[in-house]
Amino acid sequence: MATLPPTCAPSPLMSSRASVCPSSSAEASTEARSKCAIRVAKSSNGSALSSSPRRMAAQHESAAGAASSEGSTASSLLREVAEVVVLAVILYVGISFAVQAVHVEGLSMWSTLDNNDYLIANKIDYRLHAPQRGDIIILRPPTNNSTDFIKRVIALPGEKLLIRSGIVYINGHKLDEPYLPDEWTNDNSYPHNGSDGEVMPANSYFVMGDNRNRSQDSRFFGPITRDRIDGKAWFRIWPIDHFGNIYSQVPILETGTASVGSRQPAIA
Repeated sequence: MATLPPTCAPSPLMSSRASVCPSSSAEASTEARSKCAIRVAKSSNGSALSSSPRRMAAQHESAAGAASSEGSTASSLLREVAEVVVLAVILYVGISFAVQAVHVEGLSMWSTLDNNDYLIANKIDYRLHAPQRGDIIILRPPTNNSTDFIKRVIALPGEKLLIRSGIVYINGHKLDEPYLPDEWTNDNSYPHNGSDGEVMPANSYFVMGDNRNRSQDSRFFGPITRDRIDGKAWFRIWPIDHFGNIYSQVPILETGTASVGSRQPAIA
């Protein structure tokens, strides 16, 4: 009778990944041990193969997580850049709407302003209230829409203006102007027709340069309407040694009895 090969029994001391063959020297044949070894090898290989898909899945999940993290970082960076660009545009539009840099060319406002001075002009001030006497304004003259002038407001809407021999009268009262640099000799009378004054139309302003002998202003092109005023000169930014206030001297309208027609002494 043929001897049956002994059955391989699992060892209680080993993991499920392997089986152990009995080693009885008398009953176990070489063929049986060989078959058992083959079964053990198959079992071991099966366990190893079954673990390979799990490792591949873990690697795939790790790669997917890294890609997702990189995508999130790029999206966050793009969002921050977009926010900065939008904020910069808003600031630029807001600043452009509110203020304006002004380059002074010429000497018509000397000695308050000099040639090549740089100023900051307030563009929203006159959206809130009307220009006042003594304001230094940026305007477009009636005869020229492409060139800005810078002048000082002298007479307001409804006021009667008279200029005689370099003296300005508003409603019959003398206007003291301490900022005038030199004796005013050129075109020092207005109106030119010799009348006793001109009433400013509604919404119109009479403007002149401080350097009256070298200024093209309302004496030549007449009063200007408010819609031709672009802003109020605010302060000087250049040259740096003259940085700041440009209103240290302002016109003062005398009170009391009207003095039209009488020659008043110049103020030292």
